[in-house]
Amino acid sequence: MHEAVAAIASTGTSPLVRIPGAEGWMVKRALDSGAHGVVVPLLQTAAEVTQLVRSAKFPPRGVRGFGSPFPMGAFSAAAAAASSSGVAALSQSEYLAQANEALLTIIQIETAEALGAVDEIAGINGVDVLFVGPYDLGINIGHPIVEGVIDEELRAAIETVRRAAAKAGKKSGFYCTSGAQSREYAEKGFDMVSIAADMQALPTYMGATLRTAKGG
Repeated sequence: MHEAVAAIASTGTSPLVRIPGAEGWMVKRALDSGAHGVVVPLLQTAAEVTQLVRSAKFPPRGVRGFGSPFPMGAFSAAAAAASSSGVAALSQSEYLAQANEALLTIIQIETAEALGAVDEIAGINGVDVLFVGPYDLGINIGHPIVEGVIDEELRAAIETVRRAAAKAGKKSGFYCTSGAQSREYAEKGFDMVSIAADMQALPTYMGATLRTAKGG
């Protein structure tokens, strides 16, 4: 993770880390690596989200400990790569002063419980993005995606999340698996969309290239 975060930051792109759970040590490890934010799956209640936000913030807004040597480099590298004039290295004090506002806390809405509490979750100070994981959300509300088809009940649930984020002045995101789907959900008003997953994109590209090379 540390190597990936540094490599991504060096291109001028903000690295985000999807952690496997909401435990405080997972949040701290990701942010201490230099990640510009965390994406957290399978949360269920507003109380869980509130505790997550506290784990991601330095006192007095939260309980995150300070001292990792890595975040400053990731922020400085990303800023320098994105600037043509060069950017001075970020000091520990500068990082501490801006981290609570600059780092993103992205909540995946993918359980029936979280969907039912989505307005309350969206209203929590420190939540920046509500991100829909449609596969888990579909399963959890009894409307799984089958053969890539999103049924009307799941579409309605997805729209509920987008509207809750917009109402609270937050951003919304959606997990897409193709360029066409990414365009569709961007046009629906989602602020953050994926375009592919590496485990899908790499085999697809390599398979097509290999078939061409073989004359198939």
